[in-house]
Parts: sequence; C-alpha cells; structure tokens
Amino acid sequence: MPTPFKNEALSDFSNPEINKKMQDALAKVKGEFGHEYSLVIGGERLKSTEKFTSTNPGNPSDVLGTFQKGKREHATTAIETAWKAFETWKKTPVEDRAELLFKIAQIMRDRKYELSSWMVYEVGKNWVEADADVAEAIDFCDFYGREALRYAEKQPVVEWPGENNESVYIPLGVGAVIPPWNFPLAILVGMTTAAIVSGNTVVLKPASDSPAIATKFMEIAEQAGVPAGVINLLTGSGADVGETLVTSPLIRFISFTGSREVGLHIVEEAGKTHPGQKWIKRVVAEMGGKDGIIVDDEADIDAAVEGVALAAFGYQGQKCSACSRAIVTESVYDAFLVKLTERVKKITVGPVDDYANFMGPVSSKSAFNKISEYIEIAKTEGKLVCGGETQSEKGYFIQPTVIADVKPTARISLEEIFGPVLAVIPVKDYDEALKVANNTDYGLTGAVYTKNPDKLKRAKNEFHVGNLYLNRKCTGALVGVQPFGGFNMSGTDSKAGGRDYLLLFMQAKSICEKL
Repeated sequence: MPTPFKNEALSDFSNPEINKKMQDALAKVKGEFGHEYSLVIGGERLKSTEKFTSTNPGNPSDVLGTFQKGKREHATTAIETAWKAFETWKKTPVEDRAELLFKIAQIMRDRKYELSSWMVYEVGKNWVEADADVAEAIDFCDFYGREALRYAEKQPVVEWPGENNESVYIPLGVGAVIPPWNFPLAILVGMTTAAIVSGNTVVLKPASDSPAIATKFMEIAEQAGVPAGVINLLTGSGADVGETLVTSPLIRFISFTGSREVGLHIVEEAGKTHPGQKWIKRVVAEMGGKDGIIVDDEADIDAAVEGVALAAFGYQGQKCSACSRAIVTESVYDAFLVKLTERVKKITVGPVDDYANFMGPVSSKSAFNKISEYIEIAKTEGKLVCGGETQSEKGYFIQPTVIADVKPTARISLEEIFGPVLAVIPVKDYDEALKVANNTDYGLTGAVYTKNPDKLKRAKNEFHVGNLYLNRKCTGALVGVQPFGGFNMSGTDSKAGGRDYLLLFMQAKSICEKL
C-alpha cells in the first residue's frame, strides 16, 4: 500500500537556486517554440488538413506551436479506438492503474519547472500560480491513485444467512474529457486520471487556448506507460470535435469544466438519446461562479483587504473561484475601500516570465475584448476607484480594476466577467450581506471575514456555496483538504479532490451467491 496522501509542496522562488531553475526552464521552453504537434489516437501520431497555433497572450507574436484541427472523423475514430482499449483496460488490476498515476506524478515532479514554464507562456500564469497548478496536478494523481485502491477494497454489506453478498465498483466505459484553459494542467490531469484509474478510457479534448500543455501531459502519460488508446488526445474546435464527442451514442460520460453556456448545452445534448445509445449519459460539469467575500463590521480589516485583493486579482481574476464581489457592511465600508485601493495599486502588471510581475495578460484577445466591455459597463454601474486601463499593443494586459458603490442587482454584481474586475457592494448589516451573497445564479465559493463566532455559524448554515471559507480568501482549494465543486449554475458539485469524486466515473454492481 502507498504511504498516506500528502499535498505536494510549493516552490519557494525567493530561494536563488530554485529561482535559477525556473529561469533555466523558461529559457529551455522558449527554445522549443514553433514545433508542430500531432493528434494522438491509439498511440499513433496523426495529422489533419487544417492547423491552428497557440500563442503567448503576453506577446502574441510568440508562436508556441502548431496543432492539428481535428475533424469529426478523427473524433469518431478516437471513440472507437477508446472502446477497443477499454476491453483490456477495464480488466487491468486496479493496483497497476494506480501505479501508473503515481508514475505520472513523479514525472511531473521531475519536470515541474518545465511544465510551469509552458503555462507562463501559453496562458499567462505567474511563476507562483503556474507552480501551484503543477502541484495540484501531482496531487490529483497521488490522491486518486489511493482512492482507486480504497474503492477496490471489500465494500461493507449486511450479512444474510445462506448467501454470499458483495458490492463492487466497475467502470462506465468511454468518456469525453473537456477541460478548461485556466487550469490547463491541474484540471485536465484531475479529470483524465480520475476517469482512467477507475477503469475507463477517454478522448481528451483540451481547450484551444492551451493545447501545448495538454500535449506535454500526453507525452508524460505515454512515458509513464499508459497503454495506447486509454487516453486519446484530440485537439480542435469545440463546435466541431467537441460537439461530435458530446452527441456520440458511444460516449458513456462527459467530464467538462468551462463556461455556463457551454456546460448547459452539454447537459441538454447529453439528455438526448441517439440511435444506438443504450445508456443514460453521465455529465460531470463545473461551470463557473460569481463569488463573494463578506467583510463584516467585526472583521480584521487588514486581513480582509489582503484576502480580497489576492482572491480577486490572482491570475488576473481568471478563476471560477475568484472573488468578483466584495460585500462590505456600511460601518467599515469607507475604511475598507481606502485600504483596498492602496493595496491594489501595488499590484504589478506585465509579462509573467518576469518573476516581479504578479498579474500577467488575460488569456486571449476575445477575453480581453469581453473584459474591456464589462469595464465600460462597470463605469456606469459604480465608481471607478482604481484600474480600468487596458492595452493590447504587445499583449492582452488589463490593470486590476475596482468599482465601488455597486448595487447588488447591477450586471457586474451578477454576471461572470472572468477577469480582473472587482465590484465593491455596500450593505447595511450582516443580514443583508448574506442575502446579497446568495443573490446570484451561482454557488461556487464564498468567504466571510468576521471575528464573531455566531456570524460564522450563520454563514455555515446560510451561505449557499459549495466551498465556504471563513477568515481567509476564497481561492486556493487543496486536493483532499477542500474538495472542490459548487451549487446551482456552478455545476454538479462534483467535489474534485474529494473522497466521493471517483464514484462519478464508476457504477456499483451488487452480486449475490446462494450458498
């Protein structure tokens, strides 16, 4: 049996030796820009007639690589190939499947700074955010490997005279794994490894903004010894290959993380029964949030300011868990706003291959345009107290933006912006704060800053989110420590990194033998 699970330690870049390793890795990765990468189906490298490129959002003239724009026929072939591999993979002992995850984790440890560097360049993560992304990917492998072994143990059932009864968990079949660009390694790895360690095979379609890091993961999976066909890498557009995967009668389950619009479309399509389909498709979906942090009049204001600033502007606010609403009681509102503004103005913005920059570019030109439009809306719905500036000449950079005096029903209070824009909402008291915190369609993360234990107890009972944090920021969930997933339009509350997550990729079989 493996040792008890322990979260991967984060890198200390203030250490000159570690800092140098990261600088060397950045240089190495930059030297690899421009290569062409293939689809990987059944272990074979395939090309498509159409290509697309992945570029650096901090300097779009940097072409990280050229990738294949998969077609519907590639998706169909990948599904059929995965089914062939499933016949063998489902019979593979769970100990062997778990061991492969542990091998993947170790290879990622050995290549930690290289993987972080790809994310610095491909999706604009700063060193600390990229390092945490890799650490989380490692954690998923180590945690799910141990979980698979736990589920394979004899499950308790009630004894019955004259019979031998048992309950076992078996895999579902072939799944479509559709991860997002904002955690392009961690979430991709978590969704994929949870599926395969449970005995399933998958077709992995990464986000079009982050195919390079997905390709690196595929290389690692093959290096670890994952058999051909168990993971099939299919780059391409969501409208083409993604839609083919979702609607195929041969797809047993869909694991998706992304926007509410796309997630709901997947749920709708998965609910339709196509000719040849003999199961109800299972959908595991995480679809974003509009997360709020309550700052009560009995809070440590300095701690609240720091928590809000980090949660709102870490990785440019491009996290489904990011704080996009600070809900502040009126008696401390002015003091909080002054201190928050001072703190936000200290945030450095620029290319994140430079360790000194806290915020990098937003992910793409389309994201830049969307966020810029929301900033203009925000100026009509509140008072711009800092930020608001944008520039896209050399990269898609947006200054951290704080909008004060926002009404709870304003668009920027209710709609997911997915960028560095924070609405500060004044409320009369704690009662109103809780009502405002729950007034969106989402329910992913939330936090409360107060020293009053009775108010914290009320938050536990009344703040309707999947991940609630008390007197700390609402981002940074750790695998195994804070299982992650939300309510309402935030998704299926799938609790990634939790002890019930693998159940989403398995089904229980009850077996009774008369003695």
